[in-house]
Amino acid sequence: MTTANSESSTTVRIPGRGWTVRLTGHTDRSATVTCTATCRMPARSRDLATLRRFAAQHAAAHAKAATVRPNASCHCRSQRCDAHAAHKVHCAGSVVMVLRHDPSVGQVWIVEEVCESCAPLIPHARILARATAPARPATVKPAAQVPAAGRPDVMGLFSSAGAVADSGRDAVRPSRSGAGSPRRSPRQGR
Repeated sequence: MTTANSESSTTVRIPGRGWTVRLTGHTDRSATVTCTATCRMPARSRDLATLRRFAAQHAAAHAKAATVRPNASCHCRSQRCDAHAAHKVHCAGSVVMVLRHDPSVGQVWIVEEVCESCAPLIPHARILARATAPARPATVKPAAQVPAAGRPDVMGLFSSAGAVADSGRDAVRPSRSGAGSPRRSPRQGR
């Protein structure tokens, strides 16, 4: 899933976006792929399987390239919620990017920004990405405590060979090679 923060204010709503990729058949048993965006499409062809794969990949590319804008309004609402006419809801919640595709029809792919209330009601829709909350201005943090004099700055999970424990004892541990224990001398004669 793809999400991104927006630098614009969340109080100003902008229209939700939507892209429709359609596979259209012709009487000579050929087909074309069209997109509501100004995209370059392959030529009219009789190879329907290839065109169908291209249309699905093209819709997925729109979904991947677009970031969900947290201040977008529901695209479904701008269409009068026709995608879920049987279920009336008030558009609310954060914005999500959905891909609608009915496998029984198999000719139309729709990628759109809709609200969280409409998304579960749209048949054959899959949520691809969610909007993240916009970055909030940094708050003033309390002043950090100054480390004690003579103690090196060391991050919490790391230790330093020269670090001194708070109790004043030496914090250096003996090595595991046995440097602190008497060394055995090799036996002579073997």
